[in-house]
Amino acid sequence: MSQILLPADISPHARVIVGMSGGVDSSVAALLLKRAGFEVQGLFMKNWEEDDGTEYCTAKADLADARAVCEVIGIPLHEANFAAEYWDNVFSRFLTEYRAGRTPNPDVLCNREIKFNVFAEYAAILGADWIATGHYARIDRDAALPRLMKALDAAKDQSYFLQSVSAGQLEHCLFPLGSLAKNEVRDLAHAAGIPTWDKKDSTGICFIGERRFSEFLNRYIERTPGPIVSVDGDTLGEHQGLTFHTIGQRQGLGIGGVANLPDAPWYVVDKDMVANTLVVAQGNHHPALFSSALTCASISWVDGAGPELPSRLQFKTRYRQPDQDGVISRQDDGFLVTFEAPQRAVTPGQWLCVYDGDHCLGGGVIETRHAT
Repeated sequence: MSQILLPADISPHARVIVGMSGGVDSSVAALLLKRAGFEVQGLFMKNWEEDDGTEYCTAKADLADARAVCEVIGIPLHEANFAAEYWDNVFSRFLTEYRAGRTPNPDVLCNREIKFNVFAEYAAILGADWIATGHYARIDRDAALPRLMKALDAAKDQSYFLQSVSAGQLEHCLFPLGSLAKNEVRDLAHAAGIPTWDKKDSTGICFIGERRFSEFLNRYIERTPGPIVSVDGDTLGEHQGLTFHTIGQRQGLGIGGVANLPDAPWYVVDKDMVANTLVVAQGNHHPALFSSALTCASISWVDGAGPELPSRLQFKTRYRQPDQDGVISRQDDGFLVTFEAPQRAVTPGQWLCVYDGDHCLGGGVIETRHAT
């Protein structure tokens, strides 16, 4: 089919196990593969124990949606519980990072450790020749190793979240939506009678969902109040815990009008873990918000080797950020990225993604940022 990009050597009788989330993207991925003539089966992963008595747990509803979709498409659906693996390999690291005052993004680890590792192993037990997901990304198989590429729909590209998946993990993986726009995906689902065709996209962290983040985090990390101090040394208030704040944050600081200071919004620019102090500055363009460079202790290169360094490439310090030009070089203790233009709200704990045009080379966790 014209909508789906497949390896040239894939057997038309291959068994493909699709990760079914209950959303429209995975639903259409399965639909396209079924229409292309493959033996398609679905696998629903439960990665978080839902019995916590809140209104935000959607696993039961998502499973019901996945079952309804598979019935319409005419494929079987398997279920697997990877909650223990998720806790050990993703959530425990998430908590460690927050307790260290950093702001992690667990979705990158979720893909590497769960969706393209534990899930793939389980799919192999089910006899899978290939696995597939509803990610918006592409795989270039013209080189010796698979290359991770951006989706054609730049607005939906999810290569950022796949940056830590290795070429070996991509070897037998399919991304049926890589050449499609989101509106095309919904139109295909609607025309096929898929009940999730207009289901809202999930915007929450992979295991937290849409719940109030601070309330969720409060269940696992103790609040330790401390002073809020301006970059000029003025004490402005009290925070309830450094783990509940991130670089560039504006909302939720509890700083109102301050006597003898301009009436302008305050932003988090630093966290002093030793003094338990939250440092803030006024103005969206305050110099303390910007960084000229950053460091990563390590980089997970998709091909295992990475490019020759130093090299001028493009970078994202957060999802949906436009590519930023810079130079990456190797240091004794890791990697240094120097940007051509100062970057706003570079946040330790987040993932830096490295690109060469549309080619996603890999990425790593941001360790430190260098002020302008």
